[in-house]
Amino acid sequence: MKLALIICTYMRPQPLLHLLHSVQQQTRYPDAIWIVDGSTDTATETILQEQHFPNLVYHRVAPSERGLTQQRNIGVAFAKDTAEVLSFLDDDTVLDAWYFEAIEASYEANPEVLGVGGYITNEVTWEQSEEKEPMRRDEFYFDGWKRKDGSRFVLRKRLCLDADLPPGYMPTFGHGRSIGFLPPSGKEYSVEQLMGGVASYRTAVFDRFQFSLFFEGYGLYEDADFSLRVAKSGALLVNTRATLAHYHEPSGRPHHYCYGKMVVRNGWYVWRVKWPNPSIKAKFQWHANTLLLIGIRLSNIFTTSTWQAAFLESMGRILGWLGLFVKQPKTKA
Repeated sequence: MKLALIICTYMRPQPLLHLLHSVQQQTRYPDAIWIVDGSTDTATETILQEQHFPNLVYHRVAPSERGLTQQRNIGVAFAKDTAEVLSFLDDDTVLDAWYFEAIEASYEANPEVLGVGGYITNEVTWEQSEEKEPMRRDEFYFDGWKRKDGSRFVLRKRLCLDADLPPGYMPTFGHGRSIGFLPPSGKEYSVEQLMGGVASYRTAVFDRFQFSLFFEGYGLYEDADFSLRVAKSGALLVNTRATLAHYHEPSGRPHHYCYGKMVVRNGWYVWRVKWPNPSIKAKFQWHANTLLLIGIRLSNIFTTSTWQAAFLESMGRILGWLGLFVKQPKTKA
């Protein structure tokens, strides 16, 4: 099975170099590595010219082609005729040595599967949990493991707005739990959403699907949109043995106000791609969850030192939500 790696990058030469060094240590090295660079300077190109990574091809896009989904589609066009599996990684991740070996094993053991996601290990602390333990409202339990629940989910439980679905599935009101709520059990889990920065797909998927250009620039939730559409055609898995770290590099991220607006509008778009005709109850629950999250972010103005960022993001969320009553994004199923 030939495997190609596509890394879309923007203004992050040093994090990209750290990622490529971890790729170099893989027990299963990719058959091709495509770097699709949208940077406005030549720092990334220069740093790669000073290194040697086998099978690596660098491509810098034109200004009109910048943006995560455009760059991913360009990478797919380059790579799809040379590999059976296309793997995508964010440029601020670092892999454990067996990452690609575990991804390849999932495809070989599950020939019906269209996509396989990796597992991020440095964001959440999990503990094994006996089923007889009393369930606490501030904890999340799944498959013999538990973790602390964030304030948003604690409040959702209190207000009966939490989803009764496994992680990686979207409820009718849109606000589900991501694959970040899957435990480090070493198992494979069936999902309908993959994180784009740690995802892979069979090349045949791209004969039918492309990353949506609705998600301009930073591309927030573009991964949920793509994987939800693919999941309607076949199975997706997360392999918790395919481990890596994600460092959330601050460079290359959008303005806080723009980010807040994207959270709401892009979130609405993805929800309606999955559920184009939701019930009145589901609509109420989506808006209630959205307002709850706005309220939590507003409270950060008084509870964190980065109050300016919290204020700007909150304003973006509020205006993004109000804008839905004026003009809603047009979705394509």
